[in-house]
Amino acid sequence: MSVGAPLSGLCVVEVSMLGPAAITSALVDLGAEVIKVEPPAGDYIRSMTWPIVEGVSLMHLHVNRGKRSVTLDLRNDDAKQVFRDLARCADVVVEAMRPGALDRLGIGPAALRTDNPKLVFASISGYGATGPYKDYPSHGIAYDTWAGVVTPAVDDEGFTYIPEHVSIGIFAAPLYGALGILAAVIRARETGRGADLELAQSDCAAAFDWYRSETWRAYERPEDEVTGNPSDDYVRRAPGTAGMREGVRYQIYATKGGHVLFMASEQAFWKNFCEGVDRMDLFERWPGSKYADHARGNRELQAELRDIFATRTSAEWMEFGGRVNTPIAPVNTPQTLADDPQFADRLGWIPASRLGADQLPGPVKFVGEQLPLPEKAPTVGEHTYEVLRAVCDYDDTEIARLRRSGALGSPST
Repeated sequence: MSVGAPLSGLCVVEVSMLGPAAITSALVDLGAEVIKVEPPAGDYIRSMTWPIVEGVSLMHLHVNRGKRSVTLDLRNDDAKQVFRDLARCADVVVEAMRPGALDRLGIGPAALRTDNPKLVFASISGYGATGPYKDYPSHGIAYDTWAGVVTPAVDDEGFTYIPEHVSIGIFAAPLYGALGILAAVIRARETGRGADLELAQSDCAAAFDWYRSETWRAYERPEDEVTGNPSDDYVRRAPGTAGMREGVRYQIYATKGGHVLFMASEQAFWKNFCEGVDRMDLFERWPGSKYADHARGNRELQAELRDIFATRTSAEWMEFGGRVNTPIAPVNTPQTLADDPQFADRLGWIPASRLGADQLPGPVKFVGEQLPLPEKAPTVGEHTYEVLRAVCDYDDTEIARLRRSGALGSPST
């Protein structure tokens, strides 16, 4: 029996600019139909950031892959009616720009829901629809600096700069948003009642980094109420990975030609390691606690481990860890990750011949099923006529009228 894509039949109409368009990318990968409504000039994400691949930004090629582009000048009354007709047939409308933009045009959630009571309306923006920053312009890194994710760096001349870091807000928010959208759609299909969702990329950066901020908050309480681990004699560590700096049995070590992460903080794993390298003297001298014992600050043991790990390559240590049952992980870089055999087996690349640039597939797997491969990100207005015919049931006469009225701008096809 053939099974369709998990989100086949889910229709999303998206009005987006720049990175927040990623809120629907995961939905596309799972089979949803996403119609990207753009102004006649298009979303300038196509020329934003780097690299530019054959004239088009990688950001556009990735976050808008698999979507269909329709151009509408939403200042035009005819275009507004077209948008209402699209929304009437949709499960979801996404406003991925400053909050309230569609409401100010008279096509916000309340207006759209008069024709489609089950409509889920989702708004994603930088700082959200409330609060003192709600109208401030911003870009993706702002949400990470706001959330305390980025520590400013200083160069040799004393100038501060943005250090390399994993962008969180701009990428975490779309995942939280997609989760909320699907929850709202499930409820709407059961109850007939739509929902208004609103999320800020800044909020999502903070939520994603909850462990550090919640740890600092916990440490505001007295030390007789909030302590560290039993294996650290209850001494408080710095929050998150900052508390790993003095770790020894949980630490990065140099190998022949690379690095690995050693994670034998459980006593059983530590014993397996010592047996495997024929150094039970290390276990007898420093057996550690049963759980979560990093041998914090034990420089003598760290020196022993440094010498041991330098004797083999990273690949040899990976084979060793699997064989003796002790956790060891590769330390890759964004450049070397694709050379890792686990990457080749689990992810691999969707090739540039299909998407315009080599891209990672979605990470969600449905066992025993093959998810559809997304199509290349659209050119401006590439699917305008196709969508209006198929979704709105417009005939050629109506499309010609809309074009003459200026509602469609100048689509490419």
